Amino acid sequence: MPDYIIQILLFASIPISGGLVGWGTNIMAIKMTFYPIEFVGVKPIGWQGIIPSKAKKMAVKSVDMLTTKLLKIEERFELVKPERVAMEMGPSLNKLARQITDEVMQAQAPTIWNSTPRFVKNQIYENITKELPQLVVQMMNDIKDNIDELLDLKTIGVNALTKNKALLNDMFIRCGKEEFKFIEKSGLYFGIPFGLVQMCIAIYYVNVLGTGTPWWLLPVFGLVIGYATNWLALKLIFEPLYPRKYLFGLFEFQGLFIKRQPEVAVEYAKIVSGDILTTERLFEFMVRGPGATRLAEIVRDNLEKSIETTISSTRGLVKWVVSDKQLEVIQNIAVYRFMQELPISIRDTFAYAEEALDMENMLEEKMAGLTEKEFEGFLRPVFQEDEWILILVGAVLGMVAGILQYILLFQ
Repeated sequence: MPDYIIQILLFASIPISGGLVGWGTNIMAIKMTFYPIEFVGVKPIGWQGIIPSKAKKMAVKSVDMLTTKLLKIEERFELVKPERVAMEMGPSLNKLARQITDEVMQAQAPTIWNSTPRFVKNQIYENITKELPQLVVQMMNDIKDNIDELLDLKTIGVNALTKNKALLNDMFIRCGKEEFKFIEKSGLYFGIPFGLVQMCIAIYYVNVLGTGTPWWLLPVFGLVIGYATNWLALKLIFEPLYPRKYLFGLFEFQGLFIKRQPEVAVEYAKIVSGDILTTERLFEFMVRGPGATRLAEIVRDNLEKSIETTISSTRGLVKWVVSDKQLEVIQNIAVYRFMQELPISIRDTFAYAEEALDMENMLEEKMAGLTEKEFEGFLRPVFQEDEWILILVGAVLGMVAGILQYILLFQ
């Protein structure tokens, strides 16, 4: 093959290589933003994804917007109807009441209880279960009145995201998927023009100065391409914040992420309601978190009142079965057993609670209604936190790719 043909092909390969370098380094930079989830290497030498390495800080920033702009838990719990909760829990509570009644009576007066006529037992069961709906209603009203003490959405959200770094990654990846695709492709879009400039400089050195392609050209331009393509891509994702006309009004442009606000709102609402602030996680926090003691007090107070009322209404039936002293023991045991079993029975209300709280639709609507500036604050922290690292990674990878490019093409 003639030398001039080889030279033309070498020069033509520079912008193509520039595009591939930009594309490849941007893909690598994005991957390094999220992966690996855990540190790989021997500290201090090694790498962990930028987001997983700062999981707590990222989680706090993400949840801040949720708890300050989108969600007030007391407003959501106002939508939960205590009467409906009582209805949902009815079958399991009735069964539980009969079971506990049999347990305590067998423990305190087995002989007499076994010989008690069935119709007397049924009357006692009926009097007990009659009190249960009112017990649940009053208990739910007390929970709603004290919901700020029982639930801390910020703690729940931050704990969920820091304990599960893959979930934290997934939230940003799913909400910013189009933007991350754009960053990857932008390496190709912007890399080729930079490569054309690089090619012109190479031609100047070879054909005008006659010195050959300088060894530093490809590495330096690789660094510039890696840096500039990431910097430009990040700028175009978030800026301009509001639609702006260019080229004498011929075309309008707005930051790519900002423009997708309605679409992102849908995805974000699904993630928060389905993976972060789930009904089960809210309930788990109530029974095991800092507010667990207060919840136990609410449940115990209501149970004691309900059982006292039940005993008063059935005293005429049971006074010949057990003594007053035994009744006091029975009351204490019944409270203890109900406290044990109630968390299981309340799970019957989860389906209704999800329907009543309606987290997904509410979050979607609220997020779609944020101002552009407020909305920018959701994804922007991912890049602001270590934006310089993301750009620097692209620059270093570009320089390495430029060195390899020079060796392969010109050596």
